[in-house]
Amino acid sequence: GAAEARAAVRAAHEAGGAWGRLPAKERSVRLRRWYELMMENKEELARIITAENGKPLKEAQGEIVYSASFLEWFAEEARRIYGDVIPASAKDRRVLVLKQPVGVATIITPWNFPSAMITRKVGAALAAGCTVVVKPAEDTPLSALALGELANQAGIPAGVYNVVPCSRQQIADVGEVLCTDPLVSKISFTGSTATGKILLKYAASTVKRVSMELGGHAPFIVFDSANVDHAVAGALASKYRNSGQTCVCTNRFLVQKGIHDEFVEKFAKAIEKELHVGNGFDTKTTQGPLINEKAVEKVENHIKDAVSQGASVVTGGKRHSLGKNFFEPTLLSNVTTKMLCTQEETFGPLAPVIKFETEAEAVAIANAANVGLAGYFYSQDPAQIWRVAEQLEVGMVGVNEGIISSVECPFGGVKQSGLGREGSKYGINEYLEIKYVCFGGL
Repeated sequence: GAAEARAAVRAAHEAGGAWGRLPAKERSVRLRRWYELMMENKEELARIITAENGKPLKEAQGEIVYSASFLEWFAEEARRIYGDVIPASAKDRRVLVLKQPVGVATIITPWNFPSAMITRKVGAALAAGCTVVVKPAEDTPLSALALGELANQAGIPAGVYNVVPCSRQQIADVGEVLCTDPLVSKISFTGSTATGKILLKYAASTVKRVSMELGGHAPFIVFDSANVDHAVAGALASKYRNSGQTCVCTNRFLVQKGIHDEFVEKFAKAIEKELHVGNGFDTKTTQGPLINEKAVEKVENHIKDAVSQGASVVTGGKRHSLGKNFFEPTLLSNVTTKMLCTQEETFGPLAPVIKFETEAEAVAIANAANVGLAGYFYSQDPAQIWRVAEQLEVGMVGVNEGIISSVECPFGGVKQSGLGREGSKYGINEYLEIKYVCFGGL
């Protein structure tokens, strides 16, 4: 609740001075040890993820390795927070630029990557010398708590990494405290654009630093020049990872008319052959359940709307025979830009295909959204690759690649997909203030 959230903020504030003053090498050593403990316990951590959100165990294992890699990366970056010496305009002055931690950071994370979305933020924050209060998604609190246990074992001091799990009923109260408390200096949030806008209003009251990774609506363009088999493999990976419940998964397929029919036919066969719906702990499962009933209903509504306007179900299209929150991987053709599934982020195993004629038409459709997180396209024309990569209004572009996330690369979007970048050498800057020092009288 709100009281526990305020207590966690105070604990983080009280621990902040000592943690921020630690030599960078000491923070680096403890983050590195935290990484090592994650890798030593990766099987148990993966099983927690599968139990929490249904993700197939193999994907959960991959998430833990990805998650741990952020602690490893930022353990190394902690020792590379460099300032500057600027040539002064007067001979009796010296001008310095220092980089210092912003202070207490609130970390609010989603359920679809309950471990990696924490370490991508927390690794950078702790490396910079900040302390954090993590509010995990109400559906997946156990991964955050498991990370806390390993942080303790790694020697991260009390108060540096705090977790405030809460029920769905308490979200608004807890979120308000974590975004308005004057002891909080920074908010980092991953989630929906609608929620992000609410948090921005909260942050404005005390002018807090903010970074946000919000909703996506990723286009996946397949041009006539593409290698169709490669495009189908990329489409399968991009769309159906975590049953379509990823921020960067494809939401709209745009396929040029010359290869449209071939692509749809091969994509349907790949879906039917490669994807297996089932319990996440079953080794052959590639598609687990959706997170809740509401998520299933959204997929159903998008399909119903599309079919009512003339779309065709190529494969799938309904709840799986397993029942509950399981849904068949679905492919639609004859889709238009007027349908809900091409206007909203589905966040489920639904692949709608739009046929287009020209490059300019495809880019215009792709850029019509008010969000821009990731975008993908397949082409073997070098000139076209440069043109489209530069013209797509997104923060991340996959060219002939369906999976692009990597610890070394900056993750984030443009438009209403968010503010700032995570991971990479740029990620730590989100938790640093720049201080100018003018040393006179020399």
